[in-house]
Amino acid sequence: MAGIRVTEVDWQSLRNGVAHHTQEYPCPELVVRRGHTFTLVLELSRPLEDQETIIFTVETGPQASEDRHTKAVFQISEPEAGKTWTAVKEAETENTVTVSISSPPNAVIGRYLMSTRVSSRRKHNDRKLGEFVLLFNPWCPEDDVFLASEEERQEYVLNDSGIIFRGVEKHIRAQGWNYGQFEEDILNICLSILDRSPLYQDDPAIDVSCRHDPIYVTRAISAMVNSNNDRGVVQGQWQGKYGGGTSPLHWRGSVAILHKWFKGRFKPVKYGQCWVFAGVMCTVLRCLGIATRVVSNFNSAHDTDRNLSVDKYVDSFGRTLEDLTEDSMWNFHVWNESWFARQDLGPSYNGWQVLDATPQEESEGVFRCGPASVTAIREGDVHLAHDGPFVFAEVNADYVTWLWHEDESRERVYSDTKKIGRCISTKAVGSDSRVDITSFYKYPEGSRKERQVYRKAVRKLFGVEASGRRSRVRRAGGRGLWREDLLEPATKPSITGKFKMLEPPMLGHDLRLALCLANLTSRAQRVRVNLSGATILYTRRPVAEILHESHTVRLGPEEEKKIPITLAYSQYKEDLTEDKKILLAAMCFVTKGEKLLVEKDITLEDVITIKVLGPAIVGVAVVVKVTVVNPLLETVEDCMLMVEGSGLLQGQLGIDVPSLEPQERASVQFNITPSKSGPRQLQVDLISPYFPDIKGFVIIHVATAK
Repeated sequence: MAGIRVTEVDWQSLRNGVAHHTQEYPCPELVVRRGHTFTLVLELSRPLEDQETIIFTVETGPQASEDRHTKAVFQISEPEAGKTWTAVKEAETENTVTVSISSPPNAVIGRYLMSTRVSSRRKHNDRKLGEFVLLFNPWCPEDDVFLASEEERQEYVLNDSGIIFRGVEKHIRAQGWNYGQFEEDILNICLSILDRSPLYQDDPAIDVSCRHDPIYVTRAISAMVNSNNDRGVVQGQWQGKYGGGTSPLHWRGSVAILHKWFKGRFKPVKYGQCWVFAGVMCTVLRCLGIATRVVSNFNSAHDTDRNLSVDKYVDSFGRTLEDLTEDSMWNFHVWNESWFARQDLGPSYNGWQVLDATPQEESEGVFRCGPASVTAIREGDVHLAHDGPFVFAEVNADYVTWLWHEDESRERVYSDTKKIGRCISTKAVGSDSRVDITSFYKYPEGSRKERQVYRKAVRKLFGVEASGRRSRVRRAGGRGLWREDLLEPATKPSITGKFKMLEPPMLGHDLRLALCLANLTSRAQRVRVNLSGATILYTRRPVAEILHESHTVRLGPEEEKKIPITLAYSQYKEDLTEDKKILLAAMCFVTKGEKLLVEKDITLEDVITIKVLGPAIVGVAVVVKVTVVNPLLETVEDCMLMVEGSGLLQGQLGIDVPSLEPQERASVQFNITPSKSGPRQLQVDLISPYFPDIKGFVIIHVATAK
């Protein structure tokens, strides 16, 4: 009898793609998910004899070995469920065999090489059949990343666009983001991110063997999305200067960033800020098969010294003293949550896990954060892996304001600044709505349970009870703080103050508002008010002062008065950053030495509308009409629309906008030809050298051609 070999393999890409929810990947090789069977049809040089069987070898990474579970050798046998690779014969014709192959639900993910040989009395060499990619599987109940809800799997694994919430607590803005995990080359780039990790460079065989574990993989990706330790994907920049790169606000999605990093031979892409890091990490983890979402935390603490307090030092005009203030409270901060089991902590900590690729603080010597169980954060279990204290502080720290005197003494100042960790937000499943998930992170503010959790966290962090005498907590800057200082609030003054907008704050317009002061007592009071204003970054870091004035106000018994404030456009236009944010502060000095700090974060508004004129159908051109408004009281030229959307157009589209007269409203029309059906996000930004980008997006429901 002549020797036998496999002459051809049909990877059944369409059938397997549909069964494994991987048909959207445009790769040449088969993409499947672990823990589920996939089908191959093998063509043989002759029919199999009774005593002959086909033996398969699958291997991934260098120095693949069965001991490390990066290699498996198995033959066609009876079906068996379990933790091993198996092959079962489904059908056989004269010269073909149809085989179902199963991978274990805890298999290492990545690119595999498959080869075969036929067992017989003769010795035959293995024949390489080709490569396939194995991903995590949220559809498989035995996989650590299993997610029970099909609607959530559609949203958090398969949706290739999303919404990132930015702005300030009182004015939350939605920004579209193109994740694009199914775009050309993105899967290949995501796998190469793992191979560029220092963990892989140090010991490739061990690193690959750990890629069965979502805890390990997500922690590695968290480090690699930023460039601080490892020539990772994105380089951060928070100074407001973006020379030699792209402003973080100019990115509309992850695809251009990942392509630029890969094609630039792994040179970090300039520049990113928190939402860019989170958008890129969401792309990578969804691409690898881990359910992931983007989360925004408003009034987010950056506690550098892990004392559960953000200490802000101000001068007599309420201006932040940058050289003294090491901690900060950002208007918002964006991170990710991924869904998986915590085999290291136990089942009560399964579910959503915080991951943060923004390089803020080192974790075990590397700029990364997480995974930290959201349940552990809510319950104050800050001692559990990974980075619980930092995440707990982001949503729970005390915000303490200190007035710094010229003699270098300081005193606590009562501030109206709202609590840290507000309006924690993510996109709703299946819609563009904002969902508030604050209750997943903490119990209601001021509740008995919230105070219990805070005391528990202090005990875990400092080994002390959160009342009575406590050990001194050292600050990095050398100034020591007693914990008692942080837990006892500043004396509440006998007046109240609040900034109130008199008309919506529009980009390009003068800002009109008032400081409203109210006397809470039955005696007259004299108040000296020092007003300051600055353009700021979203981290609340001041860029340039635009207001500095003082007033003296006499308040009669229980009287209210308003101090009108006008900020002309000419005062702020030169120093406005692309964040379009202004911070106003009023330091109020009341009779009897009382002090009150009032603050107001303002985000300037703008207008862009997008309409699709007609039904959207795959392969059929449809007209999009974009209406923009010149926000300025001057003529602007050289404006452009930048358009992007996965499944709607290839790459990015740039469209020139005619010269716009002062405050002119104009419409621009262009065609798109959708290539994929279903809900698709189209992003349109108005770019101008005269004002910050004006961003808009619309969801287009694309039908399949009949």
